[in-house]
Formats: sequence, structure tokens, C-alpha cells
Amino acid sequence: MNIGQAATRSGLSAKMIRYYESIGLLQPAHRSEAGYRHYQPQDLHTLAFIKRSRDLGFSLEEVGRLLTLWQDRQRASADVKALARDHIEALNRKIEELTSLRDTLQELAHSCHGDDRPDCPILKDLEKGCCG
Repeated sequence: MNIGQAATRSGLSAKMIRYYESIGLLQPAHRSEAGYRHYQPQDLHTLAFIKRSRDLGFSLEEVGRLLTLWQDRQRASADVKALARDHIEALNRKIEELTSLRDTLQELAHSCHGDDRPDCPILKDLEKGCCG
């Protein structure tokens, strides 16, 4: 199948498929005499793996490691689990950061009267971050 068909079937854009090839996550596609990419069913399987990994928030570097482990039938599942646990820890840190940001902004929004007066605690707080 051509890149458009592979894109449709994988749920990725043609641009992303080319990018994944360029960074080595996907093996370069076979080319026709005219230079068009042709993908095999195994390529779609790899693209689905990449897409699902990215949907779960793994970085491109982590996806590369996961692909290596996936393709190594002699791998230890402990290696895969360790990578997943590291990712979970990173997600938990990000959740804590986002929760803190939300709570702070919610508190600021609550303290703002939201009327015609120029006084605004939200802007005052943002101003504190400027210029020492």
C-alpha cells in the first residue's frame, strides 16, 4: 500500500509516517521504481505500536526503546515493566504539577471580583513573577 493508504489505516498522517522513518522508528519503506513508498502489513503493525505508545504519552526516545524490546523475542519483561514504571512516575509528577497550577489559578480566579473595577488579583499575581 502507498503512504496515503498506510496513513488512513494507521490513523497517522503521512507526514508523521515520514518523520518516524526519518528518525529510525520505522524501517524505510520499500520504494517503487518511481520512488513511491510501499508499505507491508508488518509496517502497519509497527505503526499501530508506535501510535499506541505515543497515545499513552511515551516520548519518542521511550518508543524507540519499547520497539527494540518488542522486536527482541529474548527480552526480559522486567525491562519493559521498568520502562512503564518510569513513565508512570513521570506522569504522576506531571499530574501533581498540573493539579498545583489548576489550584493556584482557581484560587486567583475566585479572588477576582470580575467586575468593572480595574483591580485584579490575577494580574497582580502574574506581575509578581516579573522583573525580580
